[in-house]
Amino acid sequence: MVRALLVTLLLAGLAPSAMTLIWLLRDLPPTMIFEGPKKGQGIVDQILPLLIAGMPQYEHTLMRVNRARAMQMLREESFTCDPSLVWTKEREQWIAFSIPAFRAVSNGLVVRREDRAQLDPFLIDGEVDLAALLASGQKKIGVVAERSYGQVLDTLLKLAPPDALAPHYGNDALASLLQMQRLGRLQMLLGYRPEIRYQAQQQGIAEDELQFYPIRGAEKFLSGYIGCTDTPIGRQAIVEINQLLRKLPRAQLSEAYAAWLDPESRSAYLEESRVFFEHQAQP
Repeated sequence: MVRALLVTLLLAGLAPSAMTLIWLLRDLPPTMIFEGPKKGQGIVDQILPLLIAGMPQYEHTLMRVNRARAMQMLREESFTCDPSLVWTKEREQWIAFSIPAFRAVSNGLVVRREDRAQLDPFLIDGEVDLAALLASGQKKIGVVAERSYGQVLDTLLKLAPPDALAPHYGNDALASLLQMQRLGRLQMLLGYRPEIRYQAQQQGIAEDELQFYPIRGAEKFLSGYIGCTDTPIGRQAIVEINQLLRKLPRAQLSEAYAAWLDPESRSAYLEESRVFFEHQAQP
């Protein structure tokens, strides 16, 4: 009887105040920044307190985990949410997703300037033919384990030969990959340009040491979502989260993200984000 009553309360959105929502976080500039002079200035750093304040019916716990551990916890029978996920059809089978929470520039390939010539056979109009690069088997590409890079890139990575990728599982995976690249142990890696710029700066890597290339055929922008465990209470939390996301100060948040971009990319991002969320707000 008690169990049945609890399920009824959860489905009705009347979760007991003692119910604890665990937020899964990781250092992912410019969405979340845990350390350094710009700590707490990421776009998710600004969104999350608004969500927590708007959901006083739960106790909120913040837990730092790497991407692989976050994916594992979201599969478990727990009450957990991740505020910085990329939607994929595969993930939707076991994660309850919110409406888009923010927009971000897509991923690209980064090489050291001295290794740039290795990409020449795979460049088309300044963009990397990632499928051809992976199929060539010439160089390993560093990736963050269990991260989604968007539908197009995820599909290409799944089709890659077994030895074409170098996945990293640590909490500071991208920073570690950049160090491996700096030491010549890795020539290429995938990532978000503003994240790479930030991590390189933190490690004393000059921006002109690296060159960033977009991936041919990939989306120019991606949406960031909030995902919760696909359970009755997780799905109820998503309903409440969606209500809060619709009230967010979009222009202010977009400006906060744009501040991390290189000057030539900011205006394009701001316009795309404005149009995207205006369209989303239409009934």
